[in-house]
Amino acid sequence: MQVRQRFGVALFAALAFAGGSLALAADSSAPQTTVARAIPGVTGDQDPFLWLEDKDGARALAWVKEQNARTVAVLERDPRYPALYAAALKLYESPDRIASPELLRGEIYNFWQDAAHLRGIWRRTTLESYRTDSPDWTTVLDLDKLAAAEHANWVWKGFTCEEPSERYCMISLSNGGEDAVTMREFDLDAGAFVPNGFVLPRGKQVAAWDGDDALLVSREWEPGELTASGYPYVVKRLQRGQALSSAVEVFSGEKTDQLFTTPIALTDGAGNHAALVNRAPTFFTTQLYIRTPHGLQRLALPPKTFVEGMVDGRLLFSLRQAWSDGSTSFATGSLIAVPLADALKDPAHVTPSPVYAPGPREAIAVTGGGDGVDVTKSSVILSIYHDVNGREMVFTPASDGTWAKRQIDLPGDSTTAVQATSILSDDAFLTSTSFLQPTALYLADTVTGRASVVKQLPPKFDASKDVVEQHEVASQDGTMIPYYVVHSKNMPFDGRNPTVLYAYGGFQIAVTPAYSGETGKLWLEHGGVYAIANIRGGGEFGPAWHEAGLTVHRQRIYDDFYAVAKDLVDRKITDPRHFGINGGSNGGLLMGVEFTQHPEMYNAVSIGIPLLDMMRFEHIEAGASWVDEYGSVSVPAQRAFLRSISPYQNLRPGVAYPEPFIWSTTKDDRVGPEAARKFAAKLAAMHVNYLYYEVLEGGHGLGANFKEDAESDALRWTYFTMKLM
Repeated sequence: MQVRQRFGVALFAALAFAGGSLALAADSSAPQTTVARAIPGVTGDQDPFLWLEDKDGARALAWVKEQNARTVAVLERDPRYPALYAAALKLYESPDRIASPELLRGEIYNFWQDAAHLRGIWRRTTLESYRTDSPDWTTVLDLDKLAAAEHANWVWKGFTCEEPSERYCMISLSNGGEDAVTMREFDLDAGAFVPNGFVLPRGKQVAAWDGDDALLVSREWEPGELTASGYPYVVKRLQRGQALSSAVEVFSGEKTDQLFTTPIALTDGAGNHAALVNRAPTFFTTQLYIRTPHGLQRLALPPKTFVEGMVDGRLLFSLRQAWSDGSTSFATGSLIAVPLADALKDPAHVTPSPVYAPGPREAIAVTGGGDGVDVTKSSVILSIYHDVNGREMVFTPASDGTWAKRQIDLPGDSTTAVQATSILSDDAFLTSTSFLQPTALYLADTVTGRASVVKQLPPKFDASKDVVEQHEVASQDGTMIPYYVVHSKNMPFDGRNPTVLYAYGGFQIAVTPAYSGETGKLWLEHGGVYAIANIRGGGEFGPAWHEAGLTVHRQRIYDDFYAVAKDLVDRKITDPRHFGINGGSNGGLLMGVEFTQHPEMYNAVSIGIPLLDMMRFEHIEAGASWVDEYGSVSVPAQRAFLRSISPYQNLRPGVAYPEPFIWSTTKDDRVGPEAARKFAAKLAAMHVNYLYYEVLEGGHGLGANFKEDAESDALRWTYFTMKLM
């Protein structure tokens, strides 16, 4: 089982910049930026900018480099840019960060980057040492040295260790940050890659250990053996020393599937083992198979069921739909348990029992990292949102099939999460964070529920002058939409405060309060206002909150965002002259829709790694996997709706658009830079001013290292600075 691996919606781990993305301010005398130049193309219905979809083509990359040069010349010329870049880099490289722990073999492992380790080192120490102010770390793997030796730009993508020994691990490395990875076997005892060990060449792939000497692997075994969205659907068993070509097929999904067919290996603290395969016909539905003495057999569970782990011989599943097995009814958003023995004996007739059912305005947390379900040696920990505030609950199985529960004592009015657990221990590392309170790391005893602070992030800015408020406003259909606003205590309600609003609104991913040194130091301390909107499409209130905005109902999400934006203006916090908005990935689509539907409302729009051409998104990178979320152009009603909201298609000549900052990354093999490029090119053809920047490395994110991250941030913050103050 991969450390911190998620089995739910994590394959679309979209950027959620809550608390991390920001705008900066400057005076209103900032010079005008880019003057758009027309780009020649054909007329009529044909897309004149299809050539920019040739992601690595010479012509397209020449255009990108020209755009980057123009944008950098504008933003880096601003006198505030050098200080912003220096401040951003200092925050990224600061040693005053919490070294995020992973529990392995009774020790603490951590992946760390700083000025001396640009690509990073994987290192370990003892728990006793980790609790000190200056832990004694031993480097396990140095990515900078490895990259230099192999002439590659290796980016760390995590690891998968065999349980319960945790000696052998498959380490995932990406060349430049893309989702496609190379996987190599590493021996923790030897502190080195295993000679003639398992090596899985570059690709989008998932591996699960099947004992010390075999892997279950989902990858592109034969050329073209991928779904339309570019994901593997064939699982094979690869034995140690066996050539890839000799691996034995154990399961095959269908080429029409939308996501990975994923092998899953589970081991619990009692020594029970289970091997499963998760087939994903669509993004939000599964078919679950378990290996029995009679081979792989399908579990009789509803389509919207996701594997979460195993405790004391009980398989744990989350439900994204209401369900009844004939004797017991389960609410949507519940966690259920199925005895492993029953599943192995008769998968077609399992008898689940309830572990957790959500209360009003309550839900199991879903973030970009996956579902908030983690297992220890003898319990399961649920990260739960209640009115968008976090709490950690421990559920322990009893001999009569019920589950005892207790709450871990953590600060209220914060976002809480599990950082690390192990099936070898009942301890768990937890975090608590909020807009103004620096993140704290706790070590919790899940048996007693007691937790103590192990690490505390030092303050990165003066929060004594600020306050956090939570408001709500009625959307167009009357649904109440909550949102947070962070501002100075003496903020004048004169409608002139520079304000940045962030939201995501998709894939059941929640946006919650989080501490950000960048936001505080470079925005709040300058008198800026920062807000996040908990709009539908997210996971703040469970599956129903997400499903309310699916496919042809998606306009509700955009109406929610606009309602929050209008409320910020109505409360005289800001006005269109001082109002900026920001979002990435699915949130980049949100920004594009706001840009085209309400251009009069904003003076700055940051559109990051976005989906913007909704008539072609299914044909770009992994887009075909998201038709559950957005709909498909092959369905007439859905096509009509997608056409009505697609930012690329809805750009209109003669409209007074704000000058946007559009940014993406060349190495992004999930959303891709294609739509962002075309959007910018169309603006240029319409003689609309814009800024475009494309990071040449980094995958679906900012960059491949701290320097690239800091540069990307500084460019965006300088853009907001020039526009809003």
